[in-house]
Amino acid sequence: MPPSSAPVLLPTTNLKPPEGAWKPNMFEEDPRPPPPDIERQQQEEAAQKLGMDGKAIKKAKPRRTVDYGGELGRWAMIKKMRPNPSYSPYIRPAPPFVVDLLPPKAYPTNTSTSLCTKFVHTSTNKIRYPVNIVAWTPEARRVLTASSSGELTLWNGLTFNFETILQAHDSAIRAMRWNHTGTYLISSDQAGIVKYFQPNMNNVAAWQAHREAVRGLSFSPDDTRFVSASDDSKLRIWAFEEMREEKTLAGHGWDVKCVEWHPTKGLLASGSKDNLVKFWDPRTGRALSTLHSHKNTVQAIAWSINGDMLATASRDQSLRVFDIRAMKEFKALKGHKKEVCSVTWHPVHHSMLVSGGSEGDILHWSLDSPAATPRASLDEAHDSNVWCLAYHPLGHILVSASNDHTTRFWCRERPSDVGGVWKMGGEKPPEDTTGAEEQDEDYVPGFGFVGGAGGMEGYGGGGDGYDQQQNMQQPGFGSWQNQQDDFIPGFGGSANVTNMQGGAMPSQPGFSAGDGGASGGREFGRGHRGGGRRKNGRWNDY
Repeated sequence: MPPSSAPVLLPTTNLKPPEGAWKPNMFEEDPRPPPPDIERQQQEEAAQKLGMDGKAIKKAKPRRTVDYGGELGRWAMIKKMRPNPSYSPYIRPAPPFVVDLLPPKAYPTNTSTSLCTKFVHTSTNKIRYPVNIVAWTPEARRVLTASSSGELTLWNGLTFNFETILQAHDSAIRAMRWNHTGTYLISSDQAGIVKYFQPNMNNVAAWQAHREAVRGLSFSPDDTRFVSASDDSKLRIWAFEEMREEKTLAGHGWDVKCVEWHPTKGLLASGSKDNLVKFWDPRTGRALSTLHSHKNTVQAIAWSINGDMLATASRDQSLRVFDIRAMKEFKALKGHKKEVCSVTWHPVHHSMLVSGGSEGDILHWSLDSPAATPRASLDEAHDSNVWCLAYHPLGHILVSASNDHTTRFWCRERPSDVGGVWKMGGEKPPEDTTGAEEQDEDYVPGFGFVGGAGGMEGYGGGGDGYDQQQNMQQPGFGSWQNQQDDFIPGFGGSANVTNMQGGAMPSQPGFSAGDGGASGGREFGRGHRGGGRRKNGRWNDY
């Protein structure tokens, strides 16, 4: 084709912008400072006029949280799309790969991904007392702690802030346990009294179970019975619904400090101040066997998830694991500088356990390791004895309760963290320098009432207690007197007091069905956590 007949694709003349067209020129100027916050200035001026001493209004800062929703959603998607049943993404030690961190269940053969050594939060009651027991609620959205003042405190398991407090006992609470179905909570105190609570913290029964302090409680696998251990050197088996004593197990020569029912079998294990660990048959009440491995008081015991192993913690600074199938010691774990106060197993990795000592250390152990040394160590995790440890059912958060009046939350290290388990080490939690007034204003939308300046007197604002004569309704807890709308999100409504078969819970002489102790609900709202940490916590002979 001749060139003259080619189509014209481009204009023959240059196109010029029309007169007055916009031209970019910001790049020619120097950077400008951000405009002033007019709204904040107006708020500060209004606060000064109201006589607030000219204090600047604090910004609403987001509360630190450990949310497992994203991990579970990603793990559910991977299970549908993975090429084989054992596939899981490889975690690279870089910040962008934190999104690839999955729940502990996704790593059945890799226990290093489930070591909870990263400090998250410290929770402290406004009136400080040693925290003896800690347990997750059945739906695992909240944490329940029991203190030496007889108070039960409820903390949010996602943002770790205070929710509510209840004066449950008149003396120090020494043991607390949920039944397997999550329908009842039993607790015991220094005076030997055992109480039943519903999930909404309504006290339905109480009676004198022992003459001395009840140190341990444990339910049978079918929840029809439970066993109690006391300083009177005896164990007693009780029918749960009838609140009737069935058997008394006598064989220890001194105070019984702990007791645990086997997860699936009719077998009891108890530890005592006489340095012995005994196994019992709950049907006959006979002692089946005795372990003499420890040289001092056995303070805590714990069955493994499958029930094949029993871990014992003692004042002889050792932690021992026994294989009950052969009735032999499987491994002796020594790493604590002082006595071992608590022990618990990981809910997913059955070969991993964690222990707490009186020096405040928390040690993570792995039975798969040939060496009897800690897999990870948290030196000075607390300032005093670590009385109790509890894992979240998913295994991604560890809660520790201590004699230093604090409850601390620990999560797994992130792939990019330096100084954590990814680098073979631990880190001491930082000092909490924020005051109670600043923490009170950390409101998280969607998580209900947290407390603070706008809270009800005696509830979230740390007043002198709840006025029982007023028919007031607690935010998020329902009516106090009629108990018709006592609803906590995630707990469900409060029904009439019934047992598991639909009948009425029998009453006991001298105790009303709703008896909450001498101080009952009058101390229902005695403040909440404050800031700071206690140095050199006072020793408490727990």
